[in-house]
Amino acid sequence: MTKPDIMTFGCRLNTYESEVMRGHAAGLENVIIVNTCAVTGEAERQARQAIRRAHRERPEARIVVTGCAAQIDPDRWGALPGVVRVVGNEDKLRAESWTASALGSGDAVSDIMAARETVPQLVTEFAGRTRAFVQVQQGCDHRCTFCIIPFGRGPSRSVPVGAVVEQVRTLLAGGYREIVLTGVDITSWGSDLPGEPRLGQLCRRLLALVPDLERLRLSSVDPVEIDEDIWRLLESEPRFMPYLHLSLQAGSDMILKRMKRRHLTSDARDVILRARGLRSDIGIGADVIAGFPTEDDGLFSETLDFVTEMRLPYLHVFPYSVRPGTPAARMPAVPVAERKRRAACLRQAGDVAARGYYETLVGREMDVLMETSVSGHSETFAPVRLPEGGVAEAGRIVRMRAVSADAGGLTAERV
Repeated sequence: MTKPDIMTFGCRLNTYESEVMRGHAAGLENVIIVNTCAVTGEAERQARQAIRRAHRERPEARIVVTGCAAQIDPDRWGALPGVVRVVGNEDKLRAESWTASALGSGDAVSDIMAARETVPQLVTEFAGRTRAFVQVQQGCDHRCTFCIIPFGRGPSRSVPVGAVVEQVRTLLAGGYREIVLTGVDITSWGSDLPGEPRLGQLCRRLLALVPDLERLRLSSVDPVEIDEDIWRLLESEPRFMPYLHLSLQAGSDMILKRMKRRHLTSDARDVILRARGLRSDIGIGADVIAGFPTEDDGLFSETLDFVTEMRLPYLHVFPYSVRPGTPAARMPAVPVAERKRRAACLRQAGDVAARGYYETLVGREMDVLMETSVSGHSETFAPVRLPEGGVAEAGRIVRMRAVSADAGGLTAERV
């Protein structure tokens, strides 16, 4: 069966939703789907550039644009060359949006702020991947001053446990060995369900109900919303991967307050130290914004000092990007060149932390999920490669011992 070409920008949730659309749109001829992101202006620029390039190279193709950027400003995206339809974030997950007749019926962009539930989706494969993403939550009820995403995703809503279990079982039957739970704000999972369960309870029940699930991993979490069940799983459940990626954003209390975040640096520090106390080898990452409006040299130094002190090996750094319509867009801006300079400083600190972290893993045994015949990731998400001449089957979990480390990760041999 013909499958459409899909170009995906942005987060893991977009990756998951692209696979949903791939299934719904199977059979459509000569269609290119562009799944956009609105987190930064650069993400939008790349998507626009990709659309123009696709139209030049395949002028006969019908381009359908969807995703957060398209949801927020459908007219702008619909005016690009080759675009025949704009589909909103709720509409893109409906099978009826991807029929041949629907392509000629105009845009389909419903009011995302009126969405009150997330329709469970069954995905059977992730093209070119060995781990699979499962959406457990959608939308966000918070209003960080820099973020436009709530207006692209709508209010927070949760996927019920039963639907998550069914999706995971389907993926395991397809040969996947690791599942990553994903969403816009996954630690808010359950707040709209009866009894208001927490994310840790979902993880506990998932591991109990699906004993064949070998590896369960979380995507980005809010530091102040990690519940006690998650901590217990990190401490004692070998199938729950020892890895936390924190939505940190800054290491300065003043900047965190101006961002309208719900945590302070002391909260983040407590989380990191508690995690390392439970698992000394745990992998910890964080998202950080460089050059947020009003950030002077002193406030930036606070963030740089914090990430250096905390030795965060998986640091995702983004220069601040103005999002029209957000409160931060009206605050005094840091010059673009300075934002980029600060981002480079933070990335350098992250590189040093990563190298140091990889070196602590040398000599340890680990289970590596092979993504190619020569490389994969450990439980703590450390990149691992086989020595020259080594080969393993992609998709397998292989027991290895790390023998050396460099800036790119670990070299490991089979045990």
